[in-house]
Order: sequence, then structure tokens, then C-alpha cells
Amino acid sequence: MPRALWLLIIGMAVNVTGSSFLWPLNTIYIHEHLGKSLSVAGIVLMLNSAASVIGNLFGGSLFDKIGGYKSIILGISITIMALLGLTLWPGWPQYIFFLTLVGFGAGIVFPAMYAMAGSVWKEGGRKAFNAIYVAQNLGVAVGAALGGLVASYSFQLIFMANAAMYVIFMMIAVFGYRSIDTRSAKQTNVLQENSAVKSHTKLYALLILAVGYLLCWVGYVQWQTTIAAYTQELNISLNQYSILWTINGALIVLGQPVVNRLIKPFQNKMKLQIIIGMVIFMVSYAVAAGAQVFTGFVAAMVILTIGEMLIWPAVPTIANDLAPKGREGFYQGIVNSTATGGRMIGPLMGGILVDLYGMPMLFAILIALMFVGIFTTVIYDRKLKELHNVAAQA
Repeated sequence: MPRALWLLIIGMAVNVTGSSFLWPLNTIYIHEHLGKSLSVAGIVLMLNSAASVIGNLFGGSLFDKIGGYKSIILGISITIMALLGLTLWPGWPQYIFFLTLVGFGAGIVFPAMYAMAGSVWKEGGRKAFNAIYVAQNLGVAVGAALGGLVASYSFQLIFMANAAMYVIFMMIAVFGYRSIDTRSAKQTNVLQENSAVKSHTKLYALLILAVGYLLCWVGYVQWQTTIAAYTQELNISLNQYSILWTINGALIVLGQPVVNRLIKPFQNKMKLQIIIGMVIFMVSYAVAAGAQVFTGFVAAMVILTIGEMLIWPAVPTIANDLAPKGREGFYQGIVNSTATGGRMIGPLMGGILVDLYGMPMLFAILIALMFVGIFTTVIYDRKLKELHNVAAQA
């Protein structure tokens, strides 16, 4: 791999390590330390996700106009200012403003990082993006583990440590990214890919598939929100809760060869992979619902991670296969927007359900949502098959 890509990989790992200090503990801090309900915590996290969406779209557009280096520096600068605000004034209601600003700043960085990765190793194809993806999960594993350890001493230190990691990221960007040439790369986003889509049947198929993908994310994000708060009620320490995310990241990084071998018999059957992944998600929720001690949640997280490794890569692959030539960015934009939509809706929905009906009802609803997701996954390509059969007979 080129040296420039290695610099991007290191930067992404440091970036995500910093953000992973905070995001698994947000709900706990808002609920336990600021004394707000889970519903309120859900609204705050929804604002953070919404700001991240705006930052992502803005960052992609900015990349085209001023390049990746300046875009990344701007995003990091905004994030550092917001994190310094959280360090100095971590109370309510300013927490809402600063956390929203963190989402916006971090959102600017990601599209520029991915676009730069594609530009520095064009011949690498998917390998460049896979390397960035692995770096993200390594950052999640390290950051979540360190975050729980730091939070067990003081939440104030969490904000300081997060800001410190972004300062390191800033130094890597300033000294490493200035010379990276991105002039031939072109980053697109949903706002730019707004011309007419010729194959509406394929677009409708993707939208139907996206319904199930959205529901998967609604359930998945509960582990960062309602389930996080639930573990505190069971007297599971912050350090132990953070270890769950370390396990998640480590399994994704180290378990790829094992999963690849297991799915080899149906590696080209993306629909089947998604359905199996959703069934595994259901098993994970059932295990978590009955868990009362840390080891129960470890088992549930391991199961969840296996499902995630099946679903998350399969949906973008299907989107790429469905996309008409020249519309790959638009179709991938739908997939990314769907994931973010799930991260926005999930915390609010989960918080309201738990506040009104308790955790058992939440787990029951999540399992029911997976049944809906399986249904939409089964039928998403039915119209495409009908058209294919008609064309074959003609």
C-alpha cells in the first residue's frame, strides 16, 4: 500500500479512537450524571446524528471545492473546539450544543478521508476502503476500552482525552496530508447525485431493502443507548461496558478470515447473508433480554457482532450491483443515509419505549422489527426477477 494510504489509515484509527472515548458513554452521562431521562438522551443523540449527516454532505461538497486536506483540517478544528467546550462546560444545556457541534465537525472529516483513500491507491480498488474500515474498527476497540477505564476515574477526563486524540489527529493531518494529491478524485454525495435515475425498478428495490437495513440500525444503536443505561442499573461497571465494544471491534478486525470461510458456500448470495444476519440479531436481543450479569452481555455482543459482519458489507454490495452506471454514488448515498437514519431514530424510539414500558418491551419490539426486516429483504428483488423473466421469454 502507498505511504499516503498508511498515513490515512493511522489518522483514521486515531480519529475513531478519540470519538470512541465518548460515543458509547453519552447516554450514561446524560442519564446518570446530568439526570435526564432516556427519552431526552435519545433526542440529544438524534441531534448529534443529524448534525453528522449535514457535516457529511457538506464535507463531500467541500472536498470537491477546496480539496481533502483543507476539508479535514476544518472538520478537526471544529471538533476540537467543541470538545474543549465539553471539557470546560460539561453541564446542561450546553452539552446539547457542543455534542451537536462534535457531530458536524466529525461528519466533515469522513467523506474527505474516504475520497483521499480512493485517490491515492486507485489500483487497489476496494482494498483501500477495506483498510480504512479496519482502521475504524481498530479505533472503536481501543477507544471504547480506554474510554471506560478513563470514565471510571472521571468523566471530565473523557472529554479531555477525546480532545487530546483529536489534537494528535490534527498533527498527523497537518504534517502528513498536505502533500496528498486529490485533484483527480471526485467525491459525490446525495445532494449532487440528483439527476434522474433511469432504472426506477432498481431504485425501488434498493428502497425496499433499505427498510430492513434501517430497522437493523434502529436495533443496533440500542447497544450504545438504552442497553448502555440498562447495564448500569445491573451494576455493570463502565469499564466492563466499554469492554463490550472492545470485543466488538476486535472480532471485526481479527474475525474476518473466519467469517469469510464460513460464508464461502454462499458468498455471492447477499440476500441470504442479510437474512441470516437478521436472525442472528434476533438471537442476540433474546440473549441480552435474559442477561443479568456481564458475561451474558458478552455473549450477546459476540452474537451481535457476527450478525453485523454479515449484514453491514452485504447491503452496500447489493446497492453497487443495483446501481446504473454513473449512479453508484447516489445509491451508496441512500445506504449511508439509511444507516444514519437508524442511528437518529433508534435512540429516541428506544428511550421512549424504555421510559414507558421498560426493557422487556424494548427487546420484544426489536425482535419484531427483525421479522419485518426479513420480510422486506425477501421481497425487495421480486419485481426485478419478474422483469428478468419477461426479458428472458421475449
